[in-house]
Amino acid sequence: MSFWDNKKILVTGGAGFLGSFIVEKLMERGVPRQNIIIPRSGEADLRKWENCRRVVEGVDIAIHLAGKVGGIGFNRGNPGILFYDNAIMGIQMMEAARQNGVEKFVCLGTVCAYPKFTPVPFKEDNLWNGYPEETNAPYGLAKKMLLVQAQAYRQQYGFNAIYLLPVNLYGPRDNFDPKSSHVIPALIKKMVDAKDKGIDEVVIWGTGNASREFLYVEDCAEGILLAAERYNKSEPVNLGVGKEIKIKDLVELIAELSGFKGRIIWDTTKPDGQPRRCLDTSRAKKEFGFTAKTDFREGLKKAIEWYGKNRDVNAYRD
Repeated sequence: MSFWDNKKILVTGGAGFLGSFIVEKLMERGVPRQNIIIPRSGEADLRKWENCRRVVEGVDIAIHLAGKVGGIGFNRGNPGILFYDNAIMGIQMMEAARQNGVEKFVCLGTVCAYPKFTPVPFKEDNLWNGYPEETNAPYGLAKKMLLVQAQAYRQQYGFNAIYLLPVNLYGPRDNFDPKSSHVIPALIKKMVDAKDKGIDEVVIWGTGNASREFLYVEDCAEGILLAAERYNKSEPVNLGVGKEIKIKDLVELIAELSGFKGRIIWDTTKPDGQPRRCLDTSRAKKEFGFTAKTDFREGLKKAIEWYGKNRDVNAYRD
């Protein structure tokens, strides 16, 4: 008897980067495709209450991934949109799920919710010890309010909402649009395109001194489903690998793997963002047995290969 047997599962953002892997892993666990509901943003704008009510009807498990996201440039240009869209979608989805008797609500937060100068590695207990890095704050705080909501709903209504904090994701099917992409897809696109066009230099934002942690998308999908199956507590849980890499070293690695041999120029007038990011992942291992498995170099190769084959395809944007 599987946890997922005879359950109707809603995956908001299920057509997107992470969501597409969640859907595949659900089907690998024996969930029939017709039992998985994937609302598309064109048909069901989750900023509208009536759409949230409609998509949760008859649902047993809701996995809320849908959100407005981007890299530093997108965050700087769209703080209002990022705050409103992420807050309103999450708040309404959780309330609609509660009203409709959904058994469990899995809410995805963000590493951007952590304070700017959180001691490394980031422990979940440090989440409230300061203000997030400024360019990420509207997005990070909107997402963090969903943790408050989940805990309040558990306390008042006995509603089983859990809250997960994934670190930066990467892998095939990522968003490679330079206007809104995160650091790894942005770098892959720059390097691969420059190599193919014979351009002998690329310009990278910042100093390269900031560090980041990256989780392969399939590992994250597995972590989310393990939490859905096994975790039923109010405390937030980090999802990551527990290792960091300096952006400078990341750039050199992506250049090597993509075959770019030109010059790298650092535009130090642009921000680095948060100085360091690295998660303490012990709670996920202890509570639901999650450990990331994908080697970083191998994961990057897969992402680069996917971009090379699909750079003109927009199949995974929702």
